[in-house]
Amino acid sequence: MPDKGHTDGQLPESTKSYWRDSVDEMDFPQLKEDLQVDVVIVGGGITGITTAYLLTNEGFKVALLEANKLLNGTTGHTTAKVTAQHGLIYDEFIRNIGKSKARLYYEANMKALNFIKDTVKEEKIDCELSQQDAYLYATTEKYANKLENETKAYEKLGIDGEMVDSIPFNIDIKKGLVMKNQAQFHPLKYLAHLVQEIVDKGGKIFENTPCVNVKTGKHPKVLTRDGASATGNHVIACSHFPFYEGMGLYSARMHADRSYILAVKTKEDYPGGIYVSADDPVRSLRSVRINGEDMVLVVGESHQTGQGMDTMEHYKALERFSRNVFDVDKIPYRWSAQDLVTQDKVPFIGPITSDQPNIMIATGFRKWGMTNGTVAALLFQSSILGKTNAYHKLFAPSRFSVNPSLKNFFVDNADVVSHLIKGKLEIPNRTVGDLANDEAAVISIKGQRKGAYKDQGGTVHIVDTTCTHVGCEVEWNSGERTWDCPCHGSRFTYTGEVIEGPAEKPLKRHDYQMLENLTSEESGY
Repeated sequence: MPDKGHTDGQLPESTKSYWRDSVDEMDFPQLKEDLQVDVVIVGGGITGITTAYLLTNEGFKVALLEANKLLNGTTGHTTAKVTAQHGLIYDEFIRNIGKSKARLYYEANMKALNFIKDTVKEEKIDCELSQQDAYLYATTEKYANKLENETKAYEKLGIDGEMVDSIPFNIDIKKGLVMKNQAQFHPLKYLAHLVQEIVDKGGKIFENTPCVNVKTGKHPKVLTRDGASATGNHVIACSHFPFYEGMGLYSARMHADRSYILAVKTKEDYPGGIYVSADDPVRSLRSVRINGEDMVLVVGESHQTGQGMDTMEHYKALERFSRNVFDVDKIPYRWSAQDLVTQDKVPFIGPITSDQPNIMIATGFRKWGMTNGTVAALLFQSSILGKTNAYHKLFAPSRFSVNPSLKNFFVDNADVVSHLIKGKLEIPNRTVGDLANDEAAVISIKGQRKGAYKDQGGTVHIVDTTCTHVGCEVEWNSGERTWDCPCHGSRFTYTGEVIEGPAEKPLKRHDYQMLENLTSEESGY
């Protein structure tokens, strides 16, 4: 029987994505010499890889540039649900952007789902793809009413779904809504096959190649941090947050969210299906097979990056939920993911600005990147081939309308200003001497804020806490041992290296012993 939700220290000590742990890491060179191709793609996740796969199949010369390692970003940390059911969204879309656009969003994501299914079949890819029904469920009357509205939206849009009164778990629900014939898979096994196809067809792939700018023109040139460049007829930025904003003001038009995942071995069989709660806090379930054992991915605890409680508490909350619902045997993996959310909840896919049609972006997938990332790749393919596509206008980054997204624009940016000011006014009162091993804090050295982390071996790592993007103050993330920015979601390792943009430059590092020798008694040491 479930044990009613206590935690017992079974959480893994460090974070590691099962997907990345279960496949061999690919290895590609760094771009060191200038390169000329037809299309330059920046970003080695599902969008960039699928785009490169499609374009190399069309005979284009393609270069794919990745700042770190392929599939090490959000794609490598996804829950890998392949579905057009993206939470309580279709009723909202009908109200805010209209029935026709809501239908287009559904159609685009179903086309992406079917593209993945067809590609797996045609390429004979062993990636654990399985058809699943996707369930939304409500545990309160408030959200049961919202599900009823969502059901009506399904009917208006012709979506294959129906209401249900129960789900096969120890969860007391008021209502449920199922979307039929969706899917799940192992994303890295799928994409590793596409990578090999890209290489076999002459595509060039480069890792450890951070891109920092674009020299615009008829043949835009991507400039890398280390000096080499890649020039093409088209540039496509699929780097999660766009490495180049081109006056598109994307920092002000999106916010970053983090969510958390546990891989849980249960003592009962999983009944099949994909499940997402409509209520807050959102909980999500799907099956996965790990090292020959059937397990469940338990997902949730979403919050804006760099904001909220101690991040380890989010993992503990998911563990309590798991123990309430299942008879838990073990929890071998925990990890987290970062997602970008646009103000109208529709991704930005297309020309970065209306006057730069040969520089395109894809971002803002709102946690549903397996289908939306594939949508983007299909749209890029049609754009470069000069074909018309019914979905271009819906996803166009240059779109603007007076609906709740305008309100969200002001809310999000007021939040940024609030955190910018708040961070500067807070006065740290801790010292390095206060820190236990594997603990961090913001400290004061001669009146200046510094971030200090004492690692498990007792070595102290000190960085400036001012984000190198627009100057907000970063906060410590204990769950991942990172410094996270509450304004636009940039993330840094405890030694200051950039993990997530929009920041391009690392946090400045300081030598602890030097600071200790130079600091007077007023520093608190």
